[in-house]
Amino acid sequence: MKRFIFIFTFVFAVISMSAQSLNNHKIDGYQSIWFTLGQFSEYGDKYSGGLGTYTAKHIPLAIYAPEVRKTFFVYGGIAEGRKSEADKPGHADYGNYLLCMAGCYDHKTGTVVKPTVVHDKDGIFDPHDNPALAMDSDGYLWVFVSGRSRNRPGLIYKSGKPYDIETFDKVLEDERTYPQPKYIPGKGFLHLFTKYIGIRLLYFSTSADGVNWSEHQQLAAIKRPGDKNSGHYQISGQLGEKIVFFFNWHPNGDVDRRTNIYYLQTTDFGKTWTKVDGTPVKTPVTEVDNPSLIKEFFSKEQNVYIKDVAFDEAGYPVALYVYGTGYKPGPTNGLKKWAVIRWNGKEWEDYEITTSDHNYDSGSIWISDGKWTVIAPTRNSPQSWGGGGELVMWESVDKGKTWNDAKQITRNSPRNHNYVRKVVNGVDPFLYFWADGNPAQISLSKMYFGNSKGEVWELPYRMTENTQKPIPCVY
Repeated sequence: MKRFIFIFTFVFAVISMSAQSLNNHKIDGYQSIWFTLGQFSEYGDKYSGGLGTYTAKHIPLAIYAPEVRKTFFVYGGIAEGRKSEADKPGHADYGNYLLCMAGCYDHKTGTVVKPTVVHDKDGIFDPHDNPALAMDSDGYLWVFVSGRSRNRPGLIYKSGKPYDIETFDKVLEDERTYPQPKYIPGKGFLHLFTKYIGIRLLYFSTSADGVNWSEHQQLAAIKRPGDKNSGHYQISGQLGEKIVFFFNWHPNGDVDRRTNIYYLQTTDFGKTWTKVDGTPVKTPVTEVDNPSLIKEFFSKEQNVYIKDVAFDEAGYPVALYVYGTGYKPGPTNGLKKWAVIRWNGKEWEDYEITTSDHNYDSGSIWISDGKWTVIAPTRNSPQSWGGGGELVMWESVDKGKTWNDAKQITRNSPRNHNYVRKVVNGVDPFLYFWADGNPAQISLSKMYFGNSKGEVWELPYRMTENTQKPIPCVY
């Protein structure tokens, strides 16, 4: 009888443990999530693959802290082997569900620590719920976990200690998707985000302490006469107290027809929003042809996918984007064009960089010492017509007018690389990071980081020690 009670107790404990939240637990390695959207056409899914650093609309994912010489970063991870059928009934082999993770690279020792689970998504596979990151003046890390539509709430977590990823405490649960938090010393947080009200509308909220927030204030809800819905995606950047965002428009709420490029900025913590020259703009903007429109694509029936924001030496904003015809991958819709749009002090200029084969190929842009750099998956292999590819470093020394492919960073890879994300105030060697994955079928997804020379290190997928050196990659 005692033996039976012991066995029952042991089995119950194992079952209970497997069902427990992994919040504030360590994971034995940097294991990225693989995902498929499930919207297939002749040349595969609309997007799929290793999406640990997805989406481009989660900004930022990584911040360098010079006070401790560490880079802190968040991503969508897994605990390998921990599966759930809660979100995908009948698909036990679908994969490992999402964990919102925090990692840290120590520039002094050249090591990473085992990553920490900030939030266990408990059976949700969707990397739309991936986190974004902010850091306050005291060094506390704030993790903004994305909600999804109106079904799952957004969450905000704060680290237990400054410059530390060991524990996180939840401070807020609210309706917020695609988090883009900005911290301004002496003022607090300005958070740009999306709400699914007719269908994807842009909002912001402010907070002095990260706990108590202002009401959600709408920024954009463009509709044509007769449209039932609206919709937008935004990509933002910060230069001191100036917060800017470029956004597109979804005609009648149709995300597969996203088009046009618009721009707004604030320099007074969201009290007023203006054009790039400081002219006030009444928000929310609601008309297609409004003062924030800077480039029109709708009449050409072209889609626009904005990827990243940078600032030139004069503090003028620059956006990196991809455009082309149609949302389905494959030769029918052709290659997509990479371009930059920049304010030169008098007008907006627009220049092409290169092409690639997928709307969801995603990279980052840097501007420093007269050199513009873009790192993106613009070589269409190994899985052509799928999201991602081999990474290439593109450079311009004439303010984006002409570009040369300075270096192919990865080559002969087994899986496509995608969603290259830069570090805020990043320094070598951890200047940007990303994940790989096969968009054609469920696969392993590893994570990597790189430096300004295009040298690459693999974050350890499995770790036996609490700290471990990343693995240099030779291409």
